[in-house]
Amino acid sequence: MTVLQPPAWPRPKGYANGVAARGRMIFVAGMIGWDAEGRFPSDDLADQVRQALSNVMEVLEEGGASGEHIVRMTWYLTDKREYLARQKEIGRIFRDLVGSYNAAMTAVEVSALIEDRAKVEIEVTAVVPD
Repeated sequence: MTVLQPPAWPRPKGYANGVAARGRMIFVAGMIGWDAEGRFPSDDLADQVRQALSNVMEVLEEGGASGEHIVRMTWYLTDKREYLARQKEIGRIFRDLVGSYNAAMTAVEVSALIEDRAKVEIEVTAVVPD
């Protein structure tokens, strides 16, 4: 994987502007903060981020991938202000579970997610090198 960073641009915090990769692609559907039984252990945003990222990592592992193979992430959040207020905590959770910030990332505030208790949904594309 190669991070694409135009030289005159400031380095983004917590993501990459672009990524180039070659290999077997893995697409992970939007993961939310529920457990393997479809229950929400918590209504707290940071707890749901931890669970959603754990779910992402479990699917990646099933495909023979890990956090280092993530090239793109899209986060759907129901409360932009809460996310921004807890960004440092969420960043620590991300580093603990995923490990690196080299993915091209997008975060979008949405009015709601399909599951009423869900506060975040995270979608991932990974590329395992040939």
